[in-house]
Amino acid sequence: MSEEVFQKTVIGTRGSDLALVQAAATERALSLAFPDLRITRQVIRTTGDRRTDVALAQVAKVEGTDKGIFTKELEEALRAGEIDIAVHSLKDVPTVVSDEFEIAGVLSRAPIRDVLVSRQPGGLDILPAGAVVGTSAVRRARQLQWLRPDLKVIDLRGNVPTRLRKVAEGAYDAILLAEAGLVRLGHRMSRPSVVFGTEVHFAPLAEDVFYPAAGQGAIGFEIRKGDKAAAALVAGIVDVVTFTRVRAEREFLRLLEGGCSTPVGVFTSLEYDVLTMDARVFPDEGGTPRVAKASGGDPLKVARELYDSLA
Repeated sequence: MSEEVFQKTVIGTRGSDLALVQAAATERALSLAFPDLRITRQVIRTTGDRRTDVALAQVAKVEGTDKGIFTKELEEALRAGEIDIAVHSLKDVPTVVSDEFEIAGVLSRAPIRDVLVSRQPGGLDILPAGAVVGTSAVRRARQLQWLRPDLKVIDLRGNVPTRLRKVAEGAYDAILLAEAGLVRLGHRMSRPSVVFGTEVHFAPLAEDVFYPAAGQGAIGFEIRKGDKAAAALVAGIVDVVTFTRVRAEREFLRLLEGGCSTPVGVFTSLEYDVLTMDARVFPDEGGTPRVAKASGGDPLKVARELYDSLA
């Protein structure tokens, strides 16, 4: 291993509150594994951060790009050698990355559930017919419309604090967010948080009831393919169990030719080296999903079996 590994590295991150927390977690992990490493952080504004005026699922079309709207600018910085490791919320990363890059690893996974956030406790059960629920994810919207077709689901943009403020102020009756992001920002699911003077309550939705996204809850690291120094750093902090699970989830999404905005819910569990996968694939127009289940020892083979069982 080159001595350069132990000297310095530059990580790239988005500038949202959550992204900065994830960058800090990455820096802590690297510092523990490589105490002599000098780490520099570069904050990069992405297309998804800039275009908050249109629905998330439409941003790529509006911008005329097939690149990941939260990853493109980070990849440009990697390509230019401005950063060595791009830190991502893995669920935002397209399942197919350019041949010049690779997803080299992940940190230990946070909770993967989605959470209903509202001003009243009780979760989905207390929402009356016609209640307005906000989300930017097509997957969440399709699942919610399938489970509760009496609700009105509308688009929601902004970072996590902005979204919490919108429900606190009454712009929505409830919103859907990832538990991982809420926990990383210091919220506890067992008690309400006060947002702009208003209590908001958290109701996590069990993953076998409301399926999460592929890679949800995982902080992923993208590097230049062939960059041995960056690969060695990531190898020093990778969580093997999480990486096994998310590789299977992302491979299943790739086989579907789906992206991070595709209405697919998938979750995995790993026990005694046996990986189990469950999936729901929703039609673009909504309605009843196709469902599948598979298990086995090889994550890529399990993903293929899951995909084949949908045919």
